[in-house]
Amino acid sequence: MGKLLYINTIKDYSEGFIKVLLDYSPKLISAFVILIVGIYAIRFINKMAKKIMVKRDLDPTLSKFLADILIWVLRVLLFVSFISKLGIETSSFVAILGAAGLAIGLSLQGSLSNFAGGMLIILFKPFKVGDTIEAQGVIGTVSEIQIFVTKLLSANNQTIFIPNGILSNGIITNFSVAGMRRVDLVFSLSYETDIKLAKEIVQEVMINHSKILKSPEPLVIVKDLTDTAIHLAIRPWTKNEDFGTVSSDILENCKSAFEEKGISIQPFVRGISK
Repeated sequence: MGKLLYINTIKDYSEGFIKVLLDYSPKLISAFVILIVGIYAIRFINKMAKKIMVKRDLDPTLSKFLADILIWVLRVLLFVSFISKLGIETSSFVAILGAAGLAIGLSLQGSLSNFAGGMLIILFKPFKVGDTIEAQGVIGTVSEIQIFVTKLLSANNQTIFIPNGILSNGIITNFSVAGMRRVDLVFSLSYETDIKLAKEIVQEVMINHSKILKSPEPLVIVKDLTDTAIHLAIRPWTKNEDFGTVSSDILENCKSAFEEKGISIQPFVRGISK
């Protein structure tokens, strides 16, 4: 008798399970169909969006950011559609997401500031990858613009990370926008110096340098007369990538030329920037 009751119980459970499975299977099948089709649709939409942005010549950083935002929005929508098709109530799920988003936002205020700064940099483009900039007291070449930080590569090959929040709100000097840059150097010469001869020597040095531009014309002027020296300002123009080479060559070549002509240089030579 007990064995028969056990068999009947198993039979009832089995029949009930099969009935539930048959009743629920259309929802389950349709939900997984939506999931599979949605995954492939998201991939297709992402590829098409990237192609459109490439054709429109959008900035690579902006294109990548927009593509990432698009794919995550589509994934969230697909997930909500999937669980909704399974019969799960989505209103409470959306409320939970909203509360979680608020909590995360309050705890990550600094990161959100950097995120907003990254958006401003990407949209308004005060600089781009490859530009040489000065910001927050450092100078370097922009190697990557990320959503939260910007990476600079300094002249001595150090990688510098600047948060986009303070970067977007600070002063940025972009040395690459105009394509060329002026070298500003000052020689301090003794008062016994023949100024006309010294200027001719410097002009000759600059004319003979292949990386100094002819236009704008390089200048040599008397910048100041101090108690101890005559300050001779040297201002040649060059391409951005040749700035360091030209600065070094001018100092070296002018010193050698002055020594050949017997012109005395005061105990210091300094560079200035304006």
